[in-house]
Amino acid sequence: MKIGQVASEADVTIDTVRFYERRGLLPEPGRRPSGFREYPPSTVERIRMARMLQNLGFTLDEIIEMLHAHDAGTATCDSEQWRLEGALDRIDTKIAELRRTRRLITTTIQECRTGQCRFATRLGGDVPVDRSNGTAESSIGR
Repeated sequence: MKIGQVASEADVTIDTVRFYERRGLLPEPGRRPSGFREYPPSTVERIRMARMLQNLGFTLDEIIEMLHAHDAGTATCDSEQWRLEGALDRIDTKIAELRRTRRLITTTIQECRTGQCRFATRLGGDVPVDRSNGTAESSIGR
């Protein structure tokens, strides 16, 4: 398969295929006498697997290590479980961060509704707040 066909079937760009090749995620393809790269059909599945692992939260370096372990025949559920646990820990950390951010936004909305806008007091110190519509008055553009 030529690179364009691989990219099309794997639903990535040609640049992505080249990037994966440079990073070692894909084995170096053979060359036709014309110099064009010749990829085996398994390349498409390898790229799809890499994309699926990225969607699960794995870093590109982790994916490369996982695929190399698979290629070497040393990958088992037991040997790779720690990677899954690490990805789960990162996701849990992101969820906790998003929850903290959500609480802050919710609190800020409640403060704005009661006329205690934290943005007006933090941005300018003396910026008067128009309590009728919740906006800060500004002399900019006047």
